[in-house]
Amino acid sequence: MQPSVLIVDDEPGLAQVLAIRMKAAGFETRTADGGKAGLASAAAAPPDAIVLDVRMPDMDGFEVQARLRADPRLRDIPVVFVSANVQDSARHAALAAGAAAYLTKPYDAREVVNVVHAAIASRHSDPACGCASAAGACNPR
Repeated sequence: MQPSVLIVDDEPGLAQVLAIRMKAAGFETRTADGGKAGLASAAAAPPDAIVLDVRMPDMDGFEVQARLRADPRLRDIPVVFVSANVQDSARHAALAAGAAAYLTKPYDAREVVNVVHAAIASRHSDPACGCASAAGACNPR
């Protein structure tokens, strides 16, 4: 079973390019155009990881992250933030909010793939997960 990744970005072109790269790396992907659509997509079919833009017009990534953490079914999904904001304060805020990582745009798609793989593997090696599978084969949600 391929691990699934939800890419949430208000720039559909960027999301589609990343989705293509992640599919080539063995992920099942889907995209959402903005924070509200991302939350709805995650709730409908919880992914193994989320790549989340910070600046979006309808709901910023920090609000999306807070709502994910408030939902018992979604709170343990690793989130990788991506942003054009290179300030350390933004990185620290994302990590403090529970992000698995914070990458800056323009990002290297290979780095995103590697970080998402590591976030999923870390989650599945957690005893609370109940599986020890890095392939996303379990779904404790």
